[in-house]
Amino acid sequence: MRTLWAALPLLLWLGPLARATERAAPPVQPATTFAAVEVHDDEKLAIAAEPYDSKEKESLFRVDYLSHGVMPVRLIVTNNGDRPISLRDARILFMTAANEKIQAAEPEDVERLMTQKERQGGKIPMPGPIPAIKLKPKASNKDIEADFNQFEYQAIVVEPHTTRAGFLFYDVSQLNHPLMGAKLELHKLENADGKELFYFEIAFDKYLKSKSSQMN
Repeated sequence: MRTLWAALPLLLWLGPLARATERAAPPVQPATTFAAVEVHDDEKLAIAAEPYDSKEKESLFRVDYLSHGVMPVRLIVTNNGDRPISLRDARILFMTAANEKIQAAEPEDVERLMTQKERQGGKIPMPGPIPAIKLKPKASNKDIEADFNQFEYQAIVVEPHTTRAGFLFYDVSQLNHPLMGAKLELHKLENADGKELFYFEIAFDKYLKSKSSQMN
């Protein structure tokens, strides 16, 4: 028992370190390998959207976004052409079934959905003069910012014959079934000549259908 107590500080230190090393973005696969995908053959461009709508999938992150009404959506962009594609001025919107537009959230938007206790952590009172034990915050601002820094979609340019991927986070806290009938819309994508490409409209119902078939 004495040995266990002596090793406890080391275990407590190694625990967060081990979890941190496990946080790696999923391997990048072509957009056409995902269920919710739209392909523009003429522009040789494919874009997919993969919602992280389960506790198991979102365990990748430091924060439980789903419990606060935030939907992480992985964006996958595959450029099969010979010239780069620019997303510098792109608008990537979550369109609800009622055609309401939701813009991708910033870290501060997510922070506003968290309670003060979740951000700061609680305390376990102890008897007598023993100070209370402070609990680790469930969703600290630092954790949210770290997730955005590590996982947010950041590729402004998608090079020829390349796939880029990353996450966008959407506040769907006011929706009971956010994915049903919803779409991810991308506007103002441009080719190397600055010409705007035809917009992409990716239906999440494709994802829900594939998910349902996997359960059967």
